[in-house]
Amino acid sequence: MPSDLAAQILAAATAGGVKIATAESCTGGMVAAALTDLAGSSDVFERGFVTYSNAAKEELLGVCPGTLAQFGAVSEEVAAEMATGALKNSQAQVAVSITGIAGPGGSEHKPEGRVCFAITNPEGASRMTVEFGALGRDKVRLAARDHALGLLLAQVSK
Repeated sequence: MPSDLAAQILAAATAGGVKIATAESCTGGMVAAALTDLAGSSDVFERGFVTYSNAAKEELLGVCPGTLAQFGAVSEEVAAEMATGALKNSQAQVAVSITGIAGPGGSEHKPEGRVCFAITNPEGASRMTVEFGALGRDKVRLAARDHALGLLLAQVSK
């Protein structure tokens, strides 16, 4: 499934002359890997940021320390700043971001399986939270990867 989605993304982005950047936390580069597993990805994949720590989010993507302090790393606000930072710090026209709690663990307020996403282009960003549930770390990460690929496909197919 991810290779099918990735192939569709690459075809649509190539046709539209769109470059893509990724900003990933809990998926650790899985979206970038799905895209770059395919030949021809260099035509559209511009770069990927794996910003697992808060310091990396701040330093590489320009996420505001105040946003992290107020909302926490797993929030739509941070996801939006991650995507905006990826766009700003690349030559891409579309960026997707992912930050979440893959597990094990979580809390009452931020349960395991909660993942926040943002997708942005020069006209603006949209963000969302998906509750995948306590599926286990591997399954949450795979589900988050596939959701992000779906967001990219919808964006580059416009």
